[in-house]
Amino acid sequence: MSHGTRYLGMVLKGFPRISESFISTEIILLESLGIPIQIYSLREPRENFSHRSVRQIKASVTYMPEYVLPHWKTLLDTNAMLWRRLGHHYANCLKRAVRRACERKSTAVLRHFFQAAHLCTVRLIDRPVAHLHAHFCHTPASVAFFASDLLGLPFSFTAHAKDIYTSEPSQIARKMEKARFVVTCTRSNARYLARIAEDAHIGIPIHTIYHGIDIDFFKFEPVPPPAPPYHILSVGRMVPKKGYDDLLTALKLLDQKGLDFLFTHIGSGEMEEQIGGMVRDLGLGHRVRLLGTLAHEEVISHYRKSHCFALACKVASNGDRDGIPNVLVEAMAVGLPVVATNVSAIPELVENGVTGLLVESRDPRAMSEALYDTLLHPEKYRAYVERARARVERDFDNRRCVVSLHSLFSDALDLP
Repeated sequence: MSHGTRYLGMVLKGFPRISESFISTEIILLESLGIPIQIYSLREPRENFSHRSVRQIKASVTYMPEYVLPHWKTLLDTNAMLWRRLGHHYANCLKRAVRRACERKSTAVLRHFFQAAHLCTVRLIDRPVAHLHAHFCHTPASVAFFASDLLGLPFSFTAHAKDIYTSEPSQIARKMEKARFVVTCTRSNARYLARIAEDAHIGIPIHTIYHGIDIDFFKFEPVPPPAPPYHILSVGRMVPKKGYDDLLTALKLLDQKGLDFLFTHIGSGEMEEQIGGMVRDLGLGHRVRLLGTLAHEEVISHYRKSHCFALACKVASNGDRDGIPNVLVEAMAVGLPVVATNVSAIPELVENGVTGLLVESRDPRAMSEALYDTLLHPEKYRAYVERARARVERDFDNRRCVVSLHSLFSDALDLP
């Protein structure tokens, strides 16, 4: 760390992660604007490759013990060191954490406290980190919350999608009460968080800042008029909220209509086996390619040779849902017609009949009809893709989006 520099400490669940390239891009842009950053990752990378852009990041990365039992000695040593340093204050913070763990009947609370104390010992105490910011309002924000409690460091967090809607509102409120500010990536999320704050009588700034994309990387090159076999593309994790079971059912309906098409999916996840089985059961093996996770440079080549982009997002049974999937922004940026569902914040990006087509979630027939219409009547959608690109340039250029975030962090660090 440079002498006299005030750093932003960024607490992440994992780094780098293929599915969270927006975080890496955010860090790169913030660094380019003069925000000095230190990264604290709660686990080691789980993928054996990363997007090429990650190499541009200058911040050092500290990997912390992910669980207590495999690292009990390390955590015991660092927590003991902090106890000796802070004395009664550490003990009081620990008592509050134990009380909270008992109230929630959750050992995760104590894990987060011990991780926070470890972070304080090895990277925060006597270091020029002036503000902590966590991405996601569950585990990372919990660790930042406890580190703030232990050292008095101000903290903030960005709330995204699953972390908001699968967390207890009381848990979110507890963190909001102590945070300096909250950032979220959609207006829909902001309204939900504002209701939580209002119900808990908390006055806290909630800033809506879209992630955005690199519009120079995702250049606008509309595809030629589609012809059989029509290429349909989808990119996303294989998890319930993405609705790939509904999308495959829609594709079966297209197949039954006699449409000659190929469907390519990029991504991986917990439903891989289930989705693969569904492809076989529906007799779509000759229509569907499941490519797994790919780097950005490979993904964009698939955008370029596809005729339509499809995403059938829905609210999962546990409340999990998307915000604005970045892949929709990317598809619209390059000039690919999009068909999606009107769930959560997607209508903030895709305006039905103006920049794309939206259908009700959990309605495979409506999805199949929208895809059919898009592919067989491309002349209707030429204006859509041009308006879609203009929408992305106006509101989702990450160089513009990051300016608001830079202002927040500059104020937090008291930068000139």
